[in-house]
Amino acid sequence: LTDMPRITLLSAAWQVHLRDKKNNRRSRPAAMSLEDAMIEDEVEREIRGMSVSDLATRTRLIENDIKIMKTESERLDHEKEMMIERIKENQAKIKMNKQLPYLVASIVECLDVAPDEEEEEEGGHTDLDAQRKGKCAVVKTTTRQTVFLPVIGLVDAQELKPGDLVGVNKDSYLVLEKLPAEYDSRVKAMEVDERPTEKYTDVGGLETQIQELVEAIVLPMQYPERFDALGIKPPKGVLM
Repeated sequence: LTDMPRITLLSAAWQVHLRDKKNNRRSRPAAMSLEDAMIEDEVEREIRGMSVSDLATRTRLIENDIKIMKTESERLDHEKEMMIERIKENQAKIKMNKQLPYLVASIVECLDVAPDEEEEEEGGHTDLDAQRKGKCAVVKTTTRQTVFLPVIGLVDAQELKPGDLVGVNKDSYLVLEKLPAEYDSRVKAMEVDERPTEKYTDVGGLETQIQELVEAIVLPMQYPERFDALGIKPPKGVLM
């Protein structure tokens, strides 16, 4: 058989294939659908009408298709491995960023932003933050920094509302975790929920202290322009 021409080998192989197909058709399972049987018969008729050279050409084409599919499969496997590596790197970065200590901040405002609809100039710089769509937030840290976050972080924006305490990354300020609300019973007891009805005249024996309180707190709030004109910066509070 090794000395026979390739075409003769293909012809012999084709005869064996037809014989096997004939036997298989006799023992075709009843579960095979009519559509599958019609497709199989159509393919068989097409192959029968082909010459040996056509069969050889079709075989080479199929082999080329197989090589292309194998190459594509290898490329996809390589991309899959690269994506797995990137996922591991990103997970490691998230784990590192979530390490304590957090920087404590409070949510000032949650915003719904939409991308700018202005036409972009050809060759102009594109502001990615201006093209974002969705929820953004403004946070104020314990270091008295107010930061706008176009990307909030790892906490769902629907869970945040103004006044919430959050833990943010000390470098990127991304929100990593929602913190429980602070509660101090001593401060809570001193909070005033309603406007007091007492007047200065109801307090006796503290005229000097009342006058100092009015000058330090009340007057700057009533006449801020006068203090600005004089260049006097009023105190932020008073210790009583």
